[in-house]
Amino acid sequence: MPDKLKVLFLCTGNACRSQMAEAFVKKLKGDAIEAYSAGVAPFRVLPETVEMMEEIGYDLSDHYAKDVHALKKIKFDYVVTLCDHAREVCPVFPGDAKVIHHGFDDPPSLAMNAKNAEEALGHYRRVRDEIKAFIETLPEALENR
Repeated sequence: MPDKLKVLFLCTGNACRSQMAEAFVKKLKGDAIEAYSAGVAPFRVLPETVEMMEEIGYDLSDHYAKDVHALKKIKFDYVVTLCDHAREVCPVFPGDAKVIHHGFDDPPSLAMNAKNAEEALGHYRRVRDEIKAFIETLPEALENR
């Protein structure tokens, strides 16, 4: 069996989108992809992220935000930026990592303008489901870019 693809999912804080992507890959595509996540300015995994993933059976309670610079020695096949800020400041990685951008809305930013808590969580759910749909297309979607 060939080696798994090493894929880093990168966003600004490693607080939401990249955490979701890593979790989805590990559960849905773990036979083909070794997933990592990190942030260019790591913050913390947001409680809403943990709650929204728990709704669909994913336990992120032990996840923590990681700094992208801590992963510089890993030879990634792909680095997938999930937000515009990460795309703009994405560091250079050793080896032949192909950088791909597949942006998603930022749930925390959208939630700040929500009328109520349920509407705020709705933004997290929508983006979570969009990320899952994207992950379901891997690894083919990466290799075809």
